Amino acid sequence: MRLKDKVAIVTGGAKGLGEAMARLFADEGAKVIAVDMSELSYENEKVEGYILNVTNREEVVKFYNYAVNKYGRIDILVNNAGITRDALTRKMTDEMWDTVLNVNLNGVYNLTRHIGPYMMKQGSGSIINISSIVGEYGNIGQANYAATKSALYGLTKTWAKEFSRKGAKVRVNSISPGYIMTDILKTVPQELLDKFAKMTMLKRLGEPAEIANAALFLASDESSYVTGHNLSVNGGMRL
Repeated sequence: MRLKDKVAIVTGGAKGLGEAMARLFADEGAKVIAVDMSELSYENEKVEGYILNVTNREEVVKFYNYAVNKYGRIDILVNNAGITRDALTRKMTDEMWDTVLNVNLNGVYNLTRHIGPYMMKQGSGSIINISSIVGEYGNIGQANYAATKSALYGLTKTWAKEFSRKGAKVRVNSISPGYIMTDILKTVPQELLDKFAKMTMLKRLGEPAEIANAALFLASDESSYVTGHNLSVNGGMRL
């Protein structure tokens, strides 16, 4: 029960990594609001689903007020919602570029601009930004995605400094997953998956639970002296 009586918000919490984190946080005693554009793909009495487009600033404010009024505090925020629209730079459309930046970067800012200062006034909290190995090393055909995930490192370090002022025990960290076996990867040809696995030191791809475990560490008091840090969870992979 490492998160007993804590209130956690997980964006992109309907499935995939978000689902794994929301379920684990609930198992560890937290009350979880799983924010997503779609309904939850699972049932858990400690996980509340909330339909939200994080790019809609007015709706984000409504959600923030709802969460504070209902639960009376916010202890954990996981900025996990993200999308891809892949293409080589010369073929990437304005819509592909703008859409990814709007969700993956503006969406993170839209929610944290309210919750970060709230945690500061509250005196404590943990914010976790889900980045990517692509943000660390780049990847062909993912200029938009790489740009957003790299930007999260700057936000993480800035917010770690900003929200801890005046003695507030607010920590901000990021996680950079490698290739994790979510539904998206299940559509990738097996030969490519085998290639990715061989590029890791552990010679396998990751599981959602392994990212959730890393997030649990950063969300809990076990990481009370960790802030402004990026945790790479990629099996030792190098692109």
